[in-house]
Amino acid sequence: MTSGERLPCTITYLEMLQAPDLPHLQHPRGGKTALLRAENPTVSFYRFLYHAVGREWMWTDRKRLNDRQLREIILNQQVEIYVLYEAGCPAGFAELDGRQKGVIHLAYFGLIGEYIGLGLGSFLLNWVVRHCWEQSPKRVWVNTNNFDHPRALPLYQRMGFVPYSRRTIYIDPDPDPRPQPN
Repeated sequence: MTSGERLPCTITYLEMLQAPDLPHLQHPRGGKTALLRAENPTVSFYRFLYHAVGREWMWTDRKRLNDRQLREIILNQQVEIYVLYEAGCPAGFAELDGRQKGVIHLAYFGLIGEYIGLGLGSFLLNWVVRHCWEQSPKRVWVNTNNFDHPRALPLYQRMGFVPYSRRTIYIDPDPDPRPQPN
């Protein structure tokens, strides 16, 4: 790849228009798993989670935001960030964006690489979906793309999300862009 070459990114958009009938999953790791809402998270903690989960999957959008821009999002009362812990260590997170009335966007979801393959992704997404529908939205949606983990799309579909659109965009290959100064 030459410097400056943009990469094709195929995005699949999925939605739920009603609550799926999901079983309540048990903690997959024998009670060593905890899920906590990060209330008023610091920008540095959020950046740690975002980088730890997304570095392998070319997550760059939030890295392009300066601290003020990011703080406005993550401290909004309609945005919920839940952190999954395994044996006291952060293992992944989910960010729910409810800023649009009647709609919940699962903006970010994923596990830190060392925790993939332990059943934690299914556990977390099952909880997230049930939590979203407890709020009685009209719609819950998420998107994934060809740079995400190959099991992401099948997992979303197993949990009840249905694809409704797909498009290809071109993205910069920079895996670690630096935020602009405040």
